[in-house]
Amino acid sequence: MKTKLDVRHISVSINRPASEVYEFASNPENLSQWATGLGGSIKKVKGEWTADTPMGKARIRFAEKNQFGILDHDVILESGVTFHNPMRVVPNGQSSEVIFTLFRQPDMSEEKFLEDAKWVEKDLIILRDLMEK
Repeated sequence: MKTKLDVRHISVSINRPASEVYEFASNPENLSQWATGLGGSIKKVKGEWTADTPMGKARIRFAEKNQFGILDHDVILESGVTFHNPMRVVPNGQSSEVIFTLFRQPDMSEEKFLEDAKWVEKDLIILRDLMEK
């Protein structure tokens, strides 16, 4: 049985329709503009998306395009360790909410977990600022 992980839901409101936010955020080619955790290095190699992350080279698998605003993605390190990242764009009237679920990994300190949460929040704010230009 797997151990239940601590979790933090990080969200930002964006003054743009959810469909527009989803369309932009679901395009891997746009990630380098706002997802700084991927180091601005995302590229497609032999049919797979790859990036240089703070944890080393990684493959990234994205949820299929969908009508529900699901932006889930897995980050797979060269070691095979996989981080599942649930993410959603949810309509809120004429605006939207972007919600990222951050899991605290086993043996991760509270300080590192808070640091990761701040990093995710910073990236979502960058996304918001891009979308609201």
